[in-house]
Amino acid sequence: MSDVRVRFAPSPTGYLHVGGARTALFNWLLARKQGGTFILRIEDTDVERSTQESVDAILQGMEWLGLDWDEGPFYQTDNFPLYKEYVQKLLTEGKAYRCYCSAEELEAKRELAMKEGRKPKYDGSCRNRAEQSEDKPHCVRFRAPQDGGATSFVDLIKGTITFPNDELDDLIIQRSDGTPTYNFCVVIDDVIMKITTVIRGDDHVNNTPRQVQLYQALGFPAPQFAHVPMILGSDKARLSKRHGATSVIAYRDMGFLPEALMNYLVRLGWSHGDDEIFSREEMIEKFDITNVGRSPGVFNPDKLLWLNAHYIKCGDPQRLADLLIPFLKKRGVDPAIGGPQLVEVIKTLQERARTMLEMADSALFYYHAPESYDKAALAKFDTEQLLAVYGAVMEKLAASPATTAAEFDALFKELCTENGWKMPQVGQPVRIALSGGTQAPGIGEIVVTLGKEETIRRIQRAREVVGKR
Repeated sequence: MSDVRVRFAPSPTGYLHVGGARTALFNWLLARKQGGTFILRIEDTDVERSTQESVDAILQGMEWLGLDWDEGPFYQTDNFPLYKEYVQKLLTEGKAYRCYCSAEELEAKRELAMKEGRKPKYDGSCRNRAEQSEDKPHCVRFRAPQDGGATSFVDLIKGTITFPNDELDDLIIQRSDGTPTYNFCVVIDDVIMKITTVIRGDDHVNNTPRQVQLYQALGFPAPQFAHVPMILGSDKARLSKRHGATSVIAYRDMGFLPEALMNYLVRLGWSHGDDEIFSREEMIEKFDITNVGRSPGVFNPDKLLWLNAHYIKCGDPQRLADLLIPFLKKRGVDPAIGGPQLVEVIKTLQERARTMLEMADSALFYYHAPESYDKAALAKFDTEQLLAVYGAVMEKLAASPATTAAEFDALFKELCTENGWKMPQVGQPVRIALSGGTQAPGIGEIVVTLGKEETIRRIQRAREVVGKR
Protein backbone atom coordinates (compact mmCIF):
# COMPACT_ATOMS: atom_id res chain seq x y z
CA MET A 1 0.00 0.00 0.00
CA SER A 2 1.30 3.46 -0.90
CA ASP A 3 1.52 6.37 1.51
CA VAL A 4 -1.16 8.32 -0.40
CA ARG A 5 -3.88 9.31 2.06
CA VAL A 6 -6.97 11.22 0.96
CA ARG A 7 -10.22 12.11 2.70
CA PHE A 8 -13.80 13.02 1.99
CA ALA A 9 -15.02 15.41 4.66
CA PRO A 10 -18.71 16.34 4.34
CA SER A 11 -20.61 18.53 6.78
CA PRO A 12 -23.69 16.69 8.13
CA THR A 13 -26.08 19.57 7.54
CA GLY A 14 -28.01 17.91 4.69
CA TYR A 15 -27.99 15.00 2.25
CA LEU A 16 -25.08 13.86 0.10
CA HIS A 17 -25.49 16.03 -2.97
CA VAL A 18 -24.16 15.43 -6.46
CA GLY A 19 -21.19 17.80 -6.04
CA GLY A 20 -20.13 16.13 -2.81
CA ALA A 21 -20.50 12.69 -4.34
CA ARG A 22 -18.20 13.65 -7.21
CA THR A 23 -15.60 14.98 -4.76
CA ALA A 24 -15.83 11.73 -2.82
CA LEU A 25 -15.50 9.78 -6.06
CA PHE A 26 -12.35 11.63 -7.15
CA ASN A 27 -10.76 11.02 -3.75
CA TRP A 28 -11.78 7.35 -3.80
CA LEU A 29 -10.41 6.88 -7.33
CA LEU A 30 -7.06 8.43 -6.46
CA ALA A 31 -6.74 6.18 -3.41
CA ARG A 32 -7.69 3.05 -5.34
CA LYS A 33 -5.49 3.97 -8.32
CA GLN A 34 -2.41 4.44 -6.15
CA GLY A 35 -3.15 1.78 -3.56
CA GLY A 36 -3.60 4.47 -0.92
CA THR A 37 -6.06 5.07 1.91
CA PHE A 38 -9.48 6.70 1.60
CA ILE A 39 -10.71 8.25 4.84
CA LEU A 40 -14.21 9.43 5.71
CA ARG A 41 -14.39 12.36 8.12
CA ILE A 42 -17.63 13.97 9.27
CA GLU A 43 -17.03 17.69 9.85
CA ASP A 44 -19.68 18.29 12.49
CA THR A 45 -18.25 21.34 14.25
CA ASP A 46 -21.38 23.29 13.28
CA VAL A 47 -23.19 21.72 16.22
CA GLU A 48 -26.43 23.65 15.72
CA ARG A 49 -26.95 22.53 12.10
CA SER A 50 -25.37 19.06 12.20
CA THR A 51 -27.81 16.16 12.55
CA GLN A 52 -27.60 12.39 12.83
CA GLU A 53 -30.18 12.20 10.06
CA SER A 54 -27.74 13.97 7.73
CA VAL A 55 -24.88 11.68 8.79
CA ASP A 56 -27.05 8.66 7.99
CA ALA A 57 -28.02 10.14 4.60
CA ILE A 58 -24.35 10.74 3.71
CA LEU A 59 -23.31 7.21 4.71
CA GLN A 60 -26.29 5.74 2.85
CA GLY A 61 -25.44 7.68 -0.30
CA MET A 62 -21.80 6.60 -0.25
CA GLU A 63 -22.66 2.98 0.41
CA TRP A 64 -25.17 2.98 -2.46
CA LEU A 65 -22.51 4.36 -4.82
CA GLY A 66 -20.02 1.77 -3.59
CA LEU A 67 -17.53 4.36 -2.31
CA ASP A 68 -16.12 2.20 0.47
CA TRP A 69 -13.80 3.94 2.91
CA ASP A 70 -10.73 2.44 4.57
CA GLU A 71 -10.78 4.46 7.80
CA GLY A 72 -13.57 6.22 9.65
CA PRO A 73 -16.03 7.68 9.81
CA PHE A 74 -14.26 10.06 12.17
CA TYR A 75 -16.11 12.96 13.79
CA GLN A 76 -14.53 16.36 14.36
CA THR A 77 -16.47 16.89 17.59
CA ASP A 78 -14.49 13.99 19.10
CA ASN A 79 -11.33 16.08 18.64
CA PHE A 80 -12.42 19.25 20.50
CA PRO A 81 -9.89 18.69 23.33
CA LEU A 82 -7.10 18.31 20.76
CA TYR A 83 -8.09 21.51 18.95
CA LYS A 84 -7.96 23.40 22.25
CA GLU A 85 -4.40 22.12 22.82
CA TYR A 86 -3.27 23.49 19.46
CA VAL A 87 -5.05 26.81 20.05
CA GLN A 88 -3.16 27.11 23.33
CA LYS A 89 0.10 26.19 21.58
CA LEU A 90 -0.33 29.08 19.14
CA LEU A 91 -1.26 31.47 21.98
CA THR A 92 1.80 30.42 23.97
CA GLU A 93 4.08 30.92 20.97
CA GLY A 94 2.59 34.34 20.23
CA LYS A 95 1.16 33.10 16.93
CA ALA A 96 -2.41 33.73 18.05
CA TYR A 97 -4.06 36.28 20.33
CA ARG A 98 -7.29 36.91 22.17
CA CYS A 99 -9.70 39.35 20.53
CA TYR A 100 -12.20 41.16 22.77
CA CYS A 101 -14.08 43.03 20.06
CA SER A 102 -17.85 42.59 20.31
CA ALA A 103 -20.03 41.62 17.37
CA GLU A 104 -21.35 45.20 17.25
CA GLU A 105 -17.82 46.63 17.17
CA LEU A 106 -16.78 44.26 14.40
CA GLU A 107 -19.83 45.18 12.33
CA ALA A 108 -19.09 48.89 12.79
CA LYS A 109 -15.46 48.34 11.67
CA ARG A 110 -16.72 46.41 8.65
CA GLU A 111 -19.17 49.12 7.63
CA LEU A 112 -16.53 51.84 8.02
CA ALA A 113 -14.03 49.92 5.89
CA MET A 114 -16.58 49.47 3.11
CA LYS A 115 -17.60 53.11 3.33
CA GLU A 116 -13.96 54.14 2.93
CA GLY A 117 -13.44 51.72 0.04
CA ARG A 118 -11.22 49.35 2.01
CA LYS A 119 -11.49 45.57 2.12
CA PRO A 120 -13.77 44.73 5.08
CA LYS A 121 -11.24 42.65 6.98
CA TYR A 122 -10.42 42.74 10.67
CA ASP A 123 -8.26 45.78 11.47
CA GLY A 124 -6.10 44.00 14.07
CA SER A 125 -7.03 46.34 16.92
CA CYS A 126 -6.51 43.54 19.50
CA ARG A 127 -3.40 42.20 17.81
CA ASN A 128 -0.94 43.95 20.12
CA ARG A 129 -3.25 44.48 23.07
CA ALA A 130 -1.38 44.12 26.36
CA GLU A 131 -4.35 42.83 28.34
CA GLN A 132 -4.95 39.12 27.64
CA SER A 133 -7.58 38.23 30.23
CA GLU A 134 -9.15 34.81 29.91
CA ASP A 135 -12.17 35.88 31.95
CA LYS A 136 -13.55 38.52 29.62
CA PRO A 137 -15.55 37.33 26.58
CA HIS A 138 -13.18 36.81 23.67
CA CYS A 139 -12.41 34.79 20.60
CA VAL A 140 -8.94 33.66 19.53
CA ARG A 141 -7.43 34.90 16.28
CA PHE A 142 -4.48 33.59 14.30
CA ARG A 143 -1.71 36.16 13.94
CA ALA A 144 -1.40 36.10 10.15
CA PRO A 145 1.86 37.24 8.48
CA GLN A 146 1.84 40.97 7.73
CA ASP A 147 5.19 41.29 6.05
CA GLY A 148 3.76 42.42 2.73
CA GLY A 149 4.65 39.12 1.12
CA ALA A 150 2.37 36.49 -0.36
CA THR A 151 1.15 32.98 0.37
CA SER A 152 1.29 30.51 -2.53
CA PHE A 153 0.46 26.90 -3.13
CA VAL A 154 0.59 24.63 -6.17
CA ASP A 155 -2.82 23.30 -7.14
CA LEU A 156 -2.75 19.98 -9.01
CA ILE A 157 -5.56 21.22 -11.26
CA LYS A 158 -5.23 25.00 -11.39
CA GLY A 159 -1.46 25.40 -11.12
CA THR A 160 0.23 27.91 -8.79
CA ILE A 161 -2.16 30.15 -6.89
CA THR A 162 -0.89 33.19 -4.97
CA PHE A 163 -2.65 35.43 -2.46
CA PRO A 164 -1.07 38.70 -1.22
CA ASN A 165 -0.82 38.52 2.56
CA ASP A 166 -2.40 41.94 2.98
CA GLU A 167 -5.66 40.44 1.65
CA LEU A 168 -5.76 37.87 4.44
CA ASP A 169 -6.89 39.03 7.86
CA ASP A 170 -6.36 37.47 11.28
CA LEU A 171 -8.58 34.42 11.09
CA ILE A 172 -10.71 33.46 14.09
CA ILE A 173 -9.61 29.96 15.13
CA GLN A 174 -11.71 29.69 18.30
CA ARG A 175 -15.11 31.31 18.78
CA SER A 176 -16.15 33.17 21.91
CA ASP A 177 -18.09 30.08 23.06
CA GLY A 178 -14.87 28.07 22.99
CA THR A 179 -15.63 26.05 19.86
CA PRO A 180 -12.97 25.84 17.14
CA THR A 181 -13.64 27.10 13.60
CA TYR A 182 -13.72 25.16 10.35
CA ASN A 183 -10.40 26.35 8.86
CA PHE A 184 -8.51 25.51 12.04
CA CYS A 185 -10.10 22.09 12.59
CA VAL A 186 -9.42 21.06 8.99
CA VAL A 187 -5.71 21.73 9.35
CA ILE A 188 -5.38 19.82 12.63
CA ASP A 189 -7.41 16.90 11.30
CA ASP A 190 -5.43 16.66 8.07
CA VAL A 191 -2.21 16.68 10.08
CA ILE A 192 -3.19 13.97 12.57
CA MET A 193 -4.70 11.84 9.78
CA LYS A 194 -1.50 12.26 7.72
CA ILE A 195 -3.47 13.44 4.68
CA THR A 196 -1.16 13.76 1.67
CA THR A 197 -3.62 15.14 -0.92
CA VAL A 198 -6.69 17.30 -0.39
CA ILE A 199 -9.20 17.05 -3.24
CA ARG A 200 -12.19 19.36 -2.74
CA GLY A 201 -14.47 21.80 -4.52
CA ASP A 202 -12.97 25.05 -5.78
CA ASP A 203 -15.30 27.00 -3.50
CA HIS A 204 -12.58 26.22 -0.93
CA VAL A 205 -9.78 27.94 -2.87
CA ASN A 206 -10.02 31.10 -0.74
CA ASN A 207 -9.69 29.02 2.44
CA THR A 208 -6.47 27.37 1.30
CA PRO A 209 -3.97 30.24 1.83
CA ARG A 210 -5.27 30.69 5.39
CA GLN A 211 -4.81 26.98 5.99
CA VAL A 212 -1.34 27.02 4.45
CA GLN A 213 -0.37 29.78 6.89
CA LEU A 214 -1.67 27.67 9.77
CA TYR A 215 0.37 24.65 8.63
CA GLN A 216 3.46 26.87 8.54
CA ALA A 217 2.76 28.38 11.96
CA LEU A 218 2.29 24.94 13.52
CA GLY A 219 5.42 23.58 11.84
CA PHE A 220 3.65 20.97 9.72
CA PRO A 221 4.11 20.34 5.98
CA ALA A 222 1.03 21.22 3.93
CA PRO A 223 -0.56 18.49 1.81
CA GLN A 224 -0.99 18.78 -1.93
CA PHE A 225 -4.18 20.53 -3.01
CA ALA A 226 -6.51 19.89 -5.94
CA HIS A 227 -9.60 22.08 -6.28
CA VAL A 228 -12.17 20.61 -8.65
CA PRO A 229 -14.48 22.98 -10.54
CA MET A 230 -18.11 23.45 -9.60
CA ILE A 231 -21.03 21.61 -11.21
CA LEU A 232 -23.45 23.98 -12.94
CA GLY A 233 -27.00 23.57 -14.17
CA SER A 234 -27.91 23.95 -17.83
CA ASP A 235 -28.44 27.69 -17.21
CA LYS A 236 -24.80 27.91 -16.03
CA ALA A 237 -25.92 28.71 -12.47
CA ARG A 238 -24.58 26.61 -9.61
CA LEU A 239 -26.42 23.28 -9.43
CA SER A 240 -29.35 23.45 -7.04
CA LYS A 241 -32.70 21.81 -6.34
CA ARG A 242 -34.38 23.82 -9.06
CA HIS A 243 -32.30 21.96 -11.64
CA GLY A 244 -33.86 18.69 -10.48
CA ALA A 245 -32.82 16.21 -7.82
CA THR A 246 -29.41 16.94 -6.36
CA SER A 247 -29.42 14.28 -3.63
CA VAL A 248 -27.70 11.02 -4.48
CA ILE A 249 -30.47 9.06 -2.76
CA ALA A 250 -33.09 11.01 -4.75
CA TYR A 251 -31.50 9.65 -7.92
CA ARG A 252 -31.66 6.14 -6.49
CA ASP A 253 -35.35 6.64 -5.74
CA MET A 254 -35.89 7.94 -9.29
CA GLY A 255 -34.63 4.62 -10.60
CA PHE A 256 -31.01 5.36 -11.50
CA LEU A 257 -28.32 2.73 -11.06
CA PRO A 258 -25.26 3.58 -8.95
CA GLU A 259 -22.86 2.64 -11.74
CA ALA A 260 -24.64 5.04 -14.11
CA LEU A 261 -24.42 7.94 -11.67
CA MET A 262 -20.77 7.16 -10.89
CA ASN A 263 -19.93 6.99 -14.59
CA TYR A 264 -21.74 10.27 -15.17
CA LEU A 265 -20.11 12.06 -12.25
CA VAL A 266 -16.58 11.00 -13.17
CA ARG A 267 -17.06 12.58 -16.60
CA LEU A 268 -18.15 15.91 -15.08
CA GLY A 269 -14.77 17.56 -15.23
CA TRP A 270 -12.55 14.58 -16.03
CA SER A 271 -12.00 12.93 -19.37
CA HIS A 272 -10.00 10.15 -20.98
CA GLY A 273 -9.92 10.79 -24.70
CA ASP A 274 -13.41 10.53 -26.16
CA ASP A 275 -14.44 7.61 -23.93
CA GLU A 276 -17.87 7.97 -22.33
CA ILE A 277 -18.53 4.63 -20.64
CA PHE A 278 -16.28 3.38 -17.85
CA SER A 279 -16.62 0.42 -15.53
CA ARG A 280 -15.39 0.90 -11.96
CA GLU A 281 -12.20 -0.97 -12.86
CA GLU A 282 -11.62 1.26 -15.90
CA MET A 283 -12.20 4.42 -13.86
CA ILE A 284 -9.60 3.32 -11.35
CA GLU A 285 -7.12 2.30 -14.05
CA LYS A 286 -7.44 5.50 -16.12
CA PHE A 287 -8.13 8.20 -13.50
CA ASP A 288 -5.56 10.96 -13.07
CA ILE A 289 -6.38 14.01 -10.96
CA THR A 290 -4.20 16.19 -13.19
CA ASN A 291 -6.58 15.44 -16.08
CA VAL A 292 -9.46 17.15 -14.33
CA GLY A 293 -10.31 20.31 -16.27
CA ARG A 294 -10.44 23.83 -14.89
CA SER A 295 -13.87 24.67 -16.32
CA PRO A 296 -17.10 23.91 -14.45
CA GLY A 297 -19.01 20.81 -15.46
CA VAL A 298 -22.56 21.31 -16.77
CA PHE A 299 -25.09 18.80 -15.48
CA ASN A 300 -27.03 17.24 -18.36
CA PRO A 301 -29.97 15.07 -17.18
CA ASP A 302 -30.44 13.63 -20.69
CA LYS A 303 -26.86 12.35 -20.73
CA LEU A 304 -27.39 10.70 -17.34
CA LEU A 305 -30.59 9.08 -18.65
CA TRP A 306 -28.69 7.78 -21.67
CA LEU A 307 -26.02 6.24 -19.46
CA ASN A 308 -28.62 4.74 -17.15
CA ALA A 309 -30.43 3.17 -20.10
CA HIS A 310 -27.11 1.68 -21.23
CA TYR A 311 -26.43 0.09 -17.85
CA ILE A 312 -29.98 -1.26 -17.57
CA LYS A 313 -29.75 -2.73 -21.06
CA CYS A 314 -26.44 -4.43 -20.24
CA GLY A 315 -27.35 -5.29 -16.65
CA ASP A 316 -27.65 -8.71 -15.06
CA PRO A 317 -31.41 -9.53 -15.02
CA GLN A 318 -31.24 -11.13 -11.57
CA ARG A 319 -29.59 -8.05 -10.06
CA LEU A 320 -32.09 -5.77 -11.82
CA ALA A 321 -34.91 -7.93 -10.50
CA ASP A 322 -33.67 -7.44 -6.94
CA LEU A 323 -33.48 -3.69 -7.50
CA LEU A 324 -36.92 -3.55 -9.10
CA ILE A 325 -38.83 -5.24 -6.24
CA PRO A 326 -39.10 -2.09 -4.03
CA PHE A 327 -40.44 -0.09 -7.00
CA LEU A 328 -43.04 -2.77 -7.72
CA LYS A 329 -44.10 -3.03 -4.08
CA LYS A 330 -44.74 0.71 -4.03
CA ARG A 331 -47.12 0.07 -6.93
CA GLY A 332 -48.97 -2.69 -5.10
CA VAL A 333 -47.18 -5.64 -6.73
CA ASP A 334 -45.28 -8.35 -4.87
CA PRO A 335 -43.68 -10.61 -7.50
CA ALA A 336 -43.13 -13.31 -4.88
CA ILE A 337 -46.86 -13.81 -4.41
CA GLY A 338 -47.92 -14.51 -7.98
CA GLY A 339 -47.45 -13.74 -11.64
CA PRO A 340 -44.55 -14.49 -13.99
CA GLN A 341 -40.94 -14.86 -12.89
CA LEU A 342 -39.55 -11.37 -12.38
CA VAL A 343 -36.24 -12.18 -14.05
CA GLU A 344 -38.11 -13.18 -17.20
CA VAL A 345 -40.14 -9.96 -17.03
CA ILE A 346 -36.90 -7.97 -16.74
CA LYS A 347 -35.50 -9.59 -19.88
CA THR A 348 -38.43 -8.28 -21.93
CA LEU A 349 -38.13 -4.73 -20.55
CA GLN A 350 -34.47 -3.88 -20.09
CA GLU A 351 -33.91 -3.14 -23.78
CA ARG A 352 -36.24 -0.13 -23.63
CA ALA A 353 -36.29 1.11 -20.02
CA ARG A 354 -34.30 4.23 -19.14
CA THR A 355 -34.84 3.99 -15.36
CA MET A 356 -35.95 1.35 -12.89
CA LEU A 357 -38.99 3.50 -12.24
CA GLU A 358 -39.94 3.31 -15.92
CA MET A 359 -39.32 -0.41 -15.86
CA ALA A 360 -41.60 -0.84 -12.85
CA ASP A 361 -44.41 1.02 -14.61
CA SER A 362 -43.88 -1.09 -17.74
CA ALA A 363 -43.91 -4.32 -15.72
CA LEU A 364 -47.27 -3.76 -14.04
CA PHE A 365 -49.36 -5.32 -16.80
CA TYR A 366 -47.58 -8.64 -16.28
CA TYR A 367 -48.97 -8.82 -12.75
CA HIS A 368 -52.30 -7.01 -13.18
CA ALA A 369 -54.37 -7.92 -16.22
CA PRO A 370 -55.70 -4.73 -17.84
CA GLU A 371 -59.08 -3.61 -16.55
CA SER A 372 -59.48 -1.15 -19.41
CA TYR A 373 -57.98 -0.66 -22.85
CA ASP A 374 -56.58 2.25 -24.81
CA LYS A 375 -59.77 3.44 -26.50
CA ALA A 376 -57.97 5.53 -29.12
CA ALA A 377 -55.80 2.55 -30.10
CA LEU A 378 -58.77 0.17 -30.29
CA ALA A 379 -60.81 2.70 -32.28
CA LYS A 380 -58.39 2.27 -35.18
CA PHE A 381 -59.75 -1.22 -35.77
CA ASP A 382 -63.14 -2.36 -36.96
CA THR A 383 -65.08 -4.40 -34.38
CA GLU A 384 -65.61 -7.36 -36.71
CA GLN A 385 -61.90 -7.35 -37.55
CA LEU A 386 -60.95 -7.35 -33.84
CA LEU A 387 -63.31 -10.21 -33.05
CA ALA A 388 -61.96 -12.22 -35.97
CA VAL A 389 -58.34 -11.58 -34.95
CA TYR A 390 -58.90 -12.42 -31.31
CA GLY A 391 -60.78 -15.60 -32.17
CA ALA A 392 -58.15 -16.78 -34.63
CA VAL A 393 -55.28 -16.01 -32.26
CA MET A 394 -56.86 -17.94 -29.38
CA GLU A 395 -57.54 -20.94 -31.59
CA LYS A 396 -54.01 -20.89 -33.00
CA LEU A 397 -52.38 -20.53 -29.56
CA ALA A 398 -54.45 -23.30 -28.02
CA ALA A 399 -53.37 -25.74 -30.73
CA SER A 400 -49.71 -24.68 -30.94
CA PRO A 401 -46.80 -26.50 -29.27
CA ALA A 402 -44.69 -23.27 -29.43
CA THR A 403 -42.67 -22.43 -26.32
CA THR A 404 -40.19 -19.72 -27.36
CA ALA A 405 -40.69 -16.08 -28.34
CA ALA A 406 -39.33 -16.80 -31.82
CA GLU A 407 -41.80 -19.65 -32.27
CA PHE A 408 -44.73 -17.52 -31.14
CA ASP A 409 -43.65 -14.67 -33.44
CA ALA A 410 -43.56 -17.19 -36.32
CA LEU A 411 -47.02 -18.35 -35.32
CA PHE A 412 -48.42 -14.82 -35.65
CA LYS A 413 -46.80 -14.39 -39.05
CA GLU A 414 -48.31 -17.68 -40.15
CA LEU A 415 -51.71 -16.47 -38.94
CA CYS A 416 -51.36 -13.30 -41.03
CA THR A 417 -50.48 -15.33 -44.13
CA GLU A 418 -53.41 -17.69 -43.66
CA ASN A 419 -55.94 -14.87 -43.30
CA GLY A 420 -54.47 -12.25 -45.59
CA TRP A 421 -53.80 -9.90 -42.69
CA LYS A 422 -50.86 -7.55 -42.18
CA MET A 423 -48.86 -7.89 -38.98
CA PRO A 424 -50.07 -4.57 -37.45
CA GLN A 425 -53.68 -5.80 -37.86
CA VAL A 426 -52.85 -8.67 -35.54
CA GLY A 427 -49.97 -7.46 -33.39
CA GLN A 428 -51.50 -4.22 -32.15
CA PRO A 429 -54.90 -5.66 -31.12
CA VAL A 430 -53.17 -8.53 -29.28
CA ARG A 431 -50.74 -6.17 -27.57
CA ILE A 432 -53.69 -4.02 -26.42
CA ALA A 433 -55.47 -7.12 -25.11
CA LEU A 434 -52.45 -8.30 -23.15
CA SER A 435 -51.15 -4.99 -21.78
CA GLY A 436 -53.98 -2.48 -22.14
CA GLY A 437 -52.00 -0.27 -24.51
CA THR A 438 -49.64 -0.24 -27.45
CA GLN A 439 -46.35 0.40 -25.65
CA ALA A 440 -45.16 -3.06 -24.66
CA PRO A 441 -42.48 -5.61 -25.52
CA GLY A 442 -42.69 -7.90 -28.54
CA ILE A 443 -45.74 -10.16 -28.76
CA GLY A 444 -43.70 -13.35 -28.61
CA GLU A 445 -41.86 -12.15 -25.50
CA ILE A 446 -45.11 -11.27 -23.76
CA VAL A 447 -46.73 -14.61 -24.55
CA VAL A 448 -43.74 -16.59 -23.26
CA THR A 449 -43.55 -14.48 -20.09
CA LEU A 450 -47.26 -14.51 -19.30
CA GLY A 451 -47.70 -18.13 -20.32
CA LYS A 452 -50.07 -19.42 -22.97
CA GLU A 453 -52.99 -19.96 -20.57
CA GLU A 454 -52.92 -16.40 -19.19
CA THR A 455 -52.44 -15.00 -22.70
CA ILE A 456 -55.55 -16.75 -23.96
CA ARG A 457 -57.52 -15.66 -20.89
CA ARG A 458 -56.64 -12.00 -21.48
CA ILE A 459 -57.47 -12.15 -25.19
CA GLN A 460 -60.81 -13.74 -24.35
CA ARG A 461 -61.63 -10.92 -21.96
CA ALA A 462 -60.64 -8.26 -24.54
CA ARG A 463 -62.82 -10.06 -27.09
CA GLU A 464 -65.79 -9.90 -24.71
CA VAL A 465 -65.26 -6.16 -24.10
CA VAL A 466 -64.93 -5.44 -27.83
CA GLY A 467 -68.06 -7.48 -28.54
CA LYS A 468 -70.11 -5.19 -26.30
CA ARG A 469 -69.02 -1.90 -27.86
